Amino acid sequence: MRTYRYLHLDVFTSTPFEGNQLAVFPEPQGLTTEQMQTITREMNFSECTFIFPPEAAGTDIRMRIFTPGEELPMAGHPVIGSTFALVKEGTIKPGQAGFVFGLNVGPTPVSLDWKGSDLDFAWMTQKNPEFGAPLKDRAAFASAIGVRDADLVDAPVQIISCGVAFLFAALRTRSAVDGINVDVKAYDALCTKAGIDNRPLFIFTTDGAGASADEAVYSRMLAPGFGIPEDPATGSASGPLGCHLLVHRLLERDRLAHIVSLQGVKMRRPSRIHISIDANGDQITRVRVGGRSVQVGEGTLRV
Repeated sequence: MRTYRYLHLDVFTSTPFEGNQLAVFPEPQGLTTEQMQTITREMNFSECTFIFPPEAAGTDIRMRIFTPGEELPMAGHPVIGSTFALVKEGTIKPGQAGFVFGLNVGPTPVSLDWKGSDLDFAWMTQKNPEFGAPLKDRAAFASAIGVRDADLVDAPVQIISCGVAFLFAALRTRSAVDGINVDVKAYDALCTKAGIDNRPLFIFTTDGAGASADEAVYSRMLAPGFGIPEDPATGSASGPLGCHLLVHRLLERDRLAHIVSLQGVKMRRPSRIHISIDANGDQITRVRVGGRSVQVGEGTLRV
C-alpha cells in the first residue's frame, strides 16, 4: 500500500465547518484515474482535487477535479480551495500576484490578495458564457421542481455555461427556493423532451438574500447526476449566475461589478461566493468568482 497525504479545507468561507468541503491531494503521483475517482467517493465531499506538475506552457500546475460521480472540466470551489492549500504547501509564495491552473478546460488564472504573508482572498477568471435556448414548458418545469407557476420570475429558465453547464431558474421568494422538491423522474423527462442533457439545477432569488448588503442572491444547487444531492457552494455555477442576472436585468448592471451569492444555508453550511461581471453593453467581457478558504484538517489515505 502507498500513503497519500491530503488537506481538508472549507471553501467560500472564513469560518470553520461552514462553506463547501474540499480534500486536496498535493502529491498524487502514481494514482490512476480510477483510483482518484474511488478516493473521491471515499472522501464523500462534493469534490476532491489532485495536484500534478504542469503539463502545458503558461500554467503553474496541472489539477484534476473529481466529484463522487465523475471528473469535471473545471469547478470553482476546488480552484479557490486548492489555491489556499498551495499557499500552505509553499507552491504559491507570499505576495505572489497570480497563479495559473491547468484544468481540463485549459489554463485558468487566479489573482491573489494578501494580508502580509497570509492569503486573504482569491479570484478565479472563468470562460465567457455560452447561453442555451430557454426551456419552453415553464409549467412542466415548475411542477417538476415542486413550485407553482407563479413562483417563477419572468425570466428564462435556461442552460448557461462558463465551463460547466447548469440549468438556471429564478424564483420570486426565498421561501420558494427553500421549498423546492425536485421530482427526479419528472425533471429527467422534462430535460429529455426539451432535447437537453439532465443538467445540474441552480435555483436562486434576489428577494431578501442575506443580512449583509452585498449578499444580493440567495441560491441552491442540486446535482444528483454528479453524485451531489445538494452542493453548499458552487463556484462553477456562480459565474454563469452573474451572467444570467446581467443579461436578463435581474440586478442593476453597476451592482454586478461585485456581489455575493449566499448558498448552502439550507444545508447549515452557509457559503459566501463573490461574483464580478464586466461587460461592454450587453457583451460580457470578463467573469470572475472569488472567495476565502480555511483549512480545518489534514490526513493520509492508504491506497
